Amino acid sequence: MLSILPNLAPLIMGIINATPDSFSDGGAYDPLSHARQLIVEGADVLDIGGESTRPGAAPVSVEDEISRVVPLIEAIRAEWPGPISIDTLKPDVARAAFKAGATIWNDVTALTHAPESLTTAAELNADVILMHMQGEPRTMQAAPHYDDVVAEVEAYLLDRAEAAMAAGIAREKIWLDPGIGFGKTLNHNLALIRATERLASHGFPLLMAASRKRFIAALEEREGDTASDATQRIGGTMAVHLYAAQNGARMLRVHDVAAMKQALRLWQALT
Repeated sequence: MLSILPNLAPLIMGIINATPDSFSDGGAYDPLSHARQLIVEGADVLDIGGESTRPGAAPVSVEDEISRVVPLIEAIRAEWPGPISIDTLKPDVARAAFKAGATIWNDVTALTHAPESLTTAAELNADVILMHMQGEPRTMQAAPHYDDVVAEVEAYLLDRAEAAMAAGIAREKIWLDPGIGFGKTLNHNLALIRATERLASHGFPLLMAASRKRFIAALEEREGDTASDATQRIGGTMAVHLYAAQNGARMLRVHDVAAMKQALRLWQALT
């Protein structure tokens, strides 16, 4: 179980993309070297992904995904004892990742992708992160629609948490993620971020994952700045995650661990 003490800053989850087509970095770095750097910068958790979930991303086979993530997890585990998360929607990939040393299953489909997802997570004794996504990555940003985005996302996440517990996953192992940027417009994302306190009020720790996402650029476009380069969205990322931390988020999933660590340290000093 990921341990969190009351009144401390949220855990920082560092993102490692073992993919050639990530929206943020496009496979521009060596994943193992990057993992080592994030550890030095103070990441509490490392999140390893071998299949891009950016809008329009093409699916990856189980075999290819395993070949990308398992050697990396094994190499990290040989050097570092901390929590490693596998970011996948496939049970077979999760099994292989856990055998290699992962302990957390971060699933953008909230364990709905395959009939055996829930039972696999229970068998692995996994900590699980259940995320909301409307649609699927290739089409999720085509025309997202909600009557009440906060109520609908909240209800979905609580339903998935109940399903996880019914499958044998301990309540204390369940995290919720509102899925910022996954089948949401700018206004949907802003509404969910504003609702952090509400979403965090149900007894399940909340993860916020807004790092470098497109909605930050969309907000700037209103002021005439496109911020098309994802690395130019760090300021917006920090703003969202500090707001989320102040309102009850217990983990922040970010690309820029050192910057987030610094921001949280100063936030703590001021509160």
